[in-house]
Amino acid sequence: MTGSARKGREDRIFTREPAMDRSDIEVMFSGLGPVTVRRMFGGQGIYHRGLIVAVVFKSEVLLKADAATAPDFAAAGARRWTYEGRSGKPVEMPYWSVPDAAFDDPDEMARWVRLAWAAALRAGIAASGTVKNTT
Repeated sequence: MTGSARKGREDRIFTREPAMDRSDIEVMFSGLGPVTVRRMFGGQGIYHRGLIVAVVFKSEVLLKADAATAPDFAAAGARRWTYEGRSGKPVEMPYWSVPDAAFDDPDEMARWVRLAWAAALRAGIAASGTVKNTT
């Protein structure tokens, strides 16, 4: 589906408009299922089943990635979230911009948010040493 073929609410959501409200985020992540949004770090954290899958920072959604999925994000032209640390060196965070193609296709967006969910699951398992109850 092309950007011009989208109608109504989806047309507004799958663009790079500066402000995203909770309902926009819910639609964006609909391919994953229900999400909750919590304030954090001057932005918002997006959670699915208790695990963080994305952050919204400066009006940009950044999806969680890890060693297994970061190469996919890089190959799709996404940018990794970095900031300048106290030492002046860049600090890389495990979040990547949404690939451009996802903004034109809800199915493509669903693919990327599912990759973020997979990374969140792996991070949850690594942090706890066990599989977290995700029901």
